[in-house]
Amino acid sequence: MIKIFLLILIVFNFVYGAKVVPVGEKYQSSRSCKSCHMHIVKEWESSWHSKSHYENDEYFRASIDYVSRKTRKSINSVKVQCATCHNPRISVTNTDMDYEIMSVMNLDKGSQVNKALESASIGEGVNCVVCHNIDVIHADKDESFRGMNRVSWTKSGTMTGPYHDATSPYHQAEHRDFMDKNSEQLCFVCHANDTSTEGFTFINMQNEYKKSDASCVECHMGQKKSLYAATLPMKDGKPRKREIRAHGFVGAHTSGMWKNVLNLELSQKGQNILINIANPQPHNIPSGFGARELLVEIVYKNGDKNIVTKTLSLTNQYLSKKGKPTIPHMAASLVKEMSIPARGEKTLEVPKEKGATSAEVKVYYRLVNDEVRSMLDLKEAIWREKSFITSKSLQLK
Repeated sequence: MIKIFLLILIVFNFVYGAKVVPVGEKYQSSRSCKSCHMHIVKEWESSWHSKSHYENDEYFRASIDYVSRKTRKSINSVKVQCATCHNPRISVTNTDMDYEIMSVMNLDKGSQVNKALESASIGEGVNCVVCHNIDVIHADKDESFRGMNRVSWTKSGTMTGPYHDATSPYHQAEHRDFMDKNSEQLCFVCHANDTSTEGFTFINMQNEYKKSDASCVECHMGQKKSLYAATLPMKDGKPRKREIRAHGFVGAHTSGMWKNVLNLELSQKGQNILINIANPQPHNIPSGFGARELLVEIVYKNGDKNIVTKTLSLTNQYLSKKGKPTIPHMAASLVKEMSIPARGEKTLEVPKEKGATSAEVKVYYRLVNDEVRSMLDLKEAIWREKSFITSKSLQLK
């Protein structure tokens, strides 16, 4: 009887947040886009945008589970909160205490929240109808507005893109400036300020960003190439070639991308070695999720023989409100900013080892540091792998 009463109370008190524009069934899956945009969809399928979902990304999944355990919120409530950027076409934008009660009492089966989280419209993470259904980017909003809260959507079936003259018999096509001018505005809808459960901003790529001739897409989508954006016959009965960029969205997970992204210089100062690492990129390194790391490996040698190898870690350590180490998404404070700023540099000073006649320094990148990887109990090899950046040797006096 109590369960029935609570269920009736919950039905009348549920608050699901802002109303969203529903995605028509025809446009929910990227499969529908393949018939005209085959190679673009295939590139996207290889991207981490396509993995932006609880089921497809171990780090994302483990972080949600960790936050759920520590905050004692239901996993589904945390999923909805993170969907702001990871699954922005979700039809439920927040949950409340009523849903938490339903979840604890196992009364949430068939609820709007559960249906939204199981919907095909979010199962592919950040897919075609996330970026190409954006009508307006509200860049003037406060930084706390991210993801779905920073945009307005077009009506279902209207796709936005970089071309003024695009047409299609399958959907309406409209041009938007943010698709070809100031494109970083589109990236910063989500890749801006990451804020923890404690309200602490642990990464803000938009503030880090030093605008230059190279925008985000120059590196992460590559140079424009003359290809077919669509295979539909549009000009003289033939497909029309366009200047388009790749849609694989290469980034931190792509090992080969890291080669030579930093500049390394070595010098000797008395009995110490100075290791200068310069960052010519337009954002901090490491950046993105706060647990990322630079490893500086120093191999001391006597002739051809290795004497000893030492490794320094440049990674941010975050503390909970109780002052204990935690993952970035639950941080209340940062011990020390260890990343190399955009267009900036950092110099490390290490002592020369006794008997060493030379030193070789290698710099690597890793997606997750040991501490956070252990907290989240990450198993997949990608989180342990090192990506080579650069190396140099120095003869010692």
